[in-house]
Amino acid sequence: MNLPETPAIVLEERENCPYHKSTDKHQKMSEEPLHWYALKVFYNKVQPLIADCKEVALEFFAPVEVIQSLLFLHCTEAELVEFMADHQQGVFVYRQAASHQPAAIPDREMEVFRFVVTAGQQGLTLLGDDRPEYHQGDRVVVTDGPFKGAEGHIKRIKKDRRLVVTIPGIVAVATAYIHPDLLRRVTE
Repeated sequence: MNLPETPAIVLEERENCPYHKSTDKHQKMSEEPLHWYALKVFYNKVQPLIADCKEVALEFFAPVEVIQSLLFLHCTEAELVEFMADHQQGVFVYRQAASHQPAAIPDREMEVFRFVVTAGQQGLTLLGDDRPEYHQGDRVVVTDGPFKGAEGHIKRIKKDRRLVVTIPGIVAVATAYIHPDLLRRVTE
């Protein structure tokens, strides 16, 4: 099931980005796949980082209305490493627990997360860091309404059954109540 378009923040051609090298020496870097990466930002530095992303033409997503301390970058791992080298104070990249490599977020998870946090619906709740209890219960897809196409788990929060959407290991948010008639169980 396809989600409706979410506002994308694509600023310029990738060739204009100083972190995107296309010379022969760096040809391998430019052929790396693009992934989403999450950055934890401290000390109200999200806005200066957004300005830097715009200046260097990196695609980003900043859900500051919901989560003021997260910034997502869409880039190669090499571009991320270079960006982080220029921004070492008050910022860290989420990493995989076992390998300590930057944690690449699958496009589908990022698409659903972006859709839910930008839907403009009342009652969206930041649950904070992703925890195992947010993955318990039925995995469902919303079949109609403002969150049509979103997938997540159903969890009872404040006496309501709510859809919890996570980016594993990073963040979890819960929608307002969604009527059970608008949910279909997903078989994995």
